[in-house]
Amino acid sequence: MKKILLGFALALGLSASALAAGGFGVPIEKAPNRTNDVAALQNGAKIFVNYCLSCHSAAFMRYNRLRDIGLTDKQIAENLTFATDKIGDTMKASIDPRQAKEWFGANPPDLTVIARSRSGAGYSGADYLYTLLRSYYRDETKPTGWNNLVFPNIGMPHPLWELQGERKPVMEKVTSHGHEVDVLKGWEPGKAGTLSAAEYDQNVGDLVAYLQWMGEPAQNTRVRLGVWVMLFLALFTVVAWRLNASFWKDVK
Repeated sequence: MKKILLGFALALGLSASALAAGGFGVPIEKAPNRTNDVAALQNGAKIFVNYCLSCHSAAFMRYNRLRDIGLTDKQIAENLTFATDKIGDTMKASIDPRQAKEWFGANPPDLTVIARSRSGAGYSGADYLYTLLRSYYRDETKPTGWNNLVFPNIGMPHPLWELQGERKPVMEKVTSHGHEVDVLKGWEPGKAGTLSAAEYDQNVGDLVAYLQWMGEPAQNTRVRLGVWVMLFLALFTVVAWRLNASFWKDVK
């Protein structure tokens, strides 16, 4: 019985440790919440079109839906529709699927609902993507020259490397629950990117906000309507309660 309890306690401890790190080699960091920030969403849409749409489609999102984040048809047509001349078209990648499978081993996934599909225990899909895009490092042993602490042996090269630059992780071995594990101690800088670290994090936050918004464009409207519905129900409950009391007053 003691052995069973000890084994259960050890498994619980390891599970808690895995959850604290998001089940990955680095802790999953909280993504900034900018789904109500129109400027951030517009910048995220620009980054998505310029750096993601060449390989990844968003086949369930139409360009003209970007009106919802404050862009005009003219702005959409002139700045974001590189793969088509019709803003009513869906966001389809320009890469040939056969070439993509040959280069990366599999077709790049559609990103329309990627922020909703990558959630896990203790973190949201936005948190996962925010950490993933900030965990790339140079690894010459990989075919693409890149690896990722959140997604080891990832097939996708760093899409934003020109912005972030190059770096390598500095790992430290520590003992956790009787096992040696590698823990990120810091980063060894390499070739600089076009953005500072703070600017890169800001842009990744904007991109993730756009991916989160794209997964459910009506989310903010739904939340606002939900608040009014709850207020109505609260008011109606008070009215119904008083009517009920008035109706049964003489009966009692």
